Amino acid sequence: MKLHPLHPALPIAALALFAAMVAVPSRAATDDTTAIVHAQIFDAAGTAPYRGTLLIRDGRIAALGPDVKVPLHATVIDAKGETLMPGIFDLHTHWTPSSTPAYTPQIALAYLATGVTTVDDFNAAPESYAPRRQWLSTLYAPHVNFAARISTPLGHGADWADQNTTRWVNTPASARRAVDAVAAYHPDLIKAFTDGWRYGAAPDNTSMDEETLAALVDEAHKFGLKVATHTVTIDRGRIAAEAGVDIIAHSLQDRPIDAETLALIKKAGTYYIPTLAVYEPIKPDRPLPYPIDDPRMQARLHRFDDALHNLKAVYDAGIPVAVGTDAGMFAHRGATEHELELMVRAGLTPEQALIAATRTSASALKLQDDRGTLEVGKRADLILVDGTPWTDITAMRKVQRTFVDGVLVYGPGAKIPPTNRIDHMPAIKVPALVDDFERDDGRTALDTLRVDEADGGQDRTIQTTTTITHGDGKALLVAAQLSSEPDAFASAILPLSRGQIAPADLRQYHGVRLQIRGEVGRGAVALRTAGSLRWQHDISVGAHWASVDVPFNELAALKPAHVGLAAADTSWAGDDLTGIAVVGYGAPGQKIWLEIDDVRFY
Repeated sequence: MKLHPLHPALPIAALALFAAMVAVPSRAATDDTTAIVHAQIFDAAGTAPYRGTLLIRDGRIAALGPDVKVPLHATVIDAKGETLMPGIFDLHTHWTPSSTPAYTPQIALAYLATGVTTVDDFNAAPESYAPRRQWLSTLYAPHVNFAARISTPLGHGADWADQNTTRWVNTPASARRAVDAVAAYHPDLIKAFTDGWRYGAAPDNTSMDEETLAALVDEAHKFGLKVATHTVTIDRGRIAAEAGVDIIAHSLQDRPIDAETLALIKKAGTYYIPTLAVYEPIKPDRPLPYPIDDPRMQARLHRFDDALHNLKAVYDAGIPVAVGTDAGMFAHRGATEHELELMVRAGLTPEQALIAATRTSASALKLQDDRGTLEVGKRADLILVDGTPWTDITAMRKVQRTFVDGVLVYGPGAKIPPTNRIDHMPAIKVPALVDDFERDDGRTALDTLRVDEADGGQDRTIQTTTTITHGDGKALLVAAQLSSEPDAFASAILPLSRGQIAPADLRQYHGVRLQIRGEVGRGAVALRTAGSLRWQHDISVGAHWASVDVPFNELAALKPAHVGLAAADTSWAGDDLTGIAVVGYGAPGQKIWLEIDDVRFY
């Protein structure tokens, strides 16, 4: 797949030098042969498990069978007592800094340690795809597919994100335009948030109508992109099938599924990913959210029973079932194997759950000719497991080794690159001028895409941002109708690198200077870090233009309540900044505006 070129704010030469310095072994090019011998082979292709040998050469499976001869020069791994099987898939994850672990290198290792070799990430904004792909190429990591997000205005997925992260559509024409816009970033698939049901626990968000969804699917298919939907009710499942979606993500859980809905989903050829782990009401590692006899807890238990029942009904109806977890909404490590255990609890056999996690998941992404089964010529993404998981699914908790593209990336002998021990990409230098707002394409002077940010939720601030005339040039106007929340705000973020992935080293500067005027309750300037921390300082904003300096030593550390940062994480480093936010606060329901110009470091 041809990737977007990186922008100057994230120099290709610097990344190439970084990759060379860390010397990550190639995951697809080696003349050596590795022989895995004495393994119980579960090929997920339909052959009964047997004892045999597998040869890896040039990142592919070179030979496989009970009578394969081991070349004299081969590196030999004795897998006696272990099962050799394809690497597993998790087709629904969120690689977010509010997850556990929080950072990309550690998330990657968490998946490799549990045998996951391909994942879909539903968290990344399209602008971040290219730098994230570059970063991942320097790490030991699963193959990561990026999903472009499309929802409805005030719909699920749009209630906490601007349109540079989640596009908002409400008509067939707008759906086609949204797909065209995100396709320019070369996503691996599209995620459509089609169902606004809040599980009976909150007022519903808006939902996507069938005509809009059908147009979205049709346009995505023109680009060769599959469409997965966030769909959690029976009625919306029917609409998804009628619209021709490729994958229904999440369990249909508002009531037991009926035969007519099953027939529609099967006829459409739609895959089903239940993500049971995220809905499990009594989680092994968490306290109960409510007492067991609380009506809210009883409702969760009832919905989960429907989710389990419906998975078995879906599978028995011949609808292909794949595997995803929604991990990132809870801890990544251990999520995927627990999902397999829950699928067995729902009534699938261990072997059926393993096929769902390998062959069927590969087919859901149209990757069945490349991976998902152990067959000669396919990619050597494979794992060794202590025990026989096709008879005891809990054996999947005993992954001994993981190979990606034929390279040992987890287990005895794996040589983890130093990049996997670092939270972030190496810091880059940026020039003093961040943005003078002279460009007409929504990009900063650093060639990064400006982002709107406002308080989210079902009752959210409505914000618009545009350039206007200021003197002989232009300035940025931020205007907003604030929500009814007590801390409502609107802001414009000026990223320091593309997608806010590579942090900037600002230690050569002393602070931020900008011109500003407006009508707000109070104003602030914030610097965002590569994690979830932000450094903020209130500023005076009046009706007349004024130049404002914000020294770095006057910034105070702020962090979201859900992010568990240690005290040491709240010391100013100066080399981990990803963006500048100019913020306006006001009273609930107030209309505010800001005009901003000439943002630079001094």
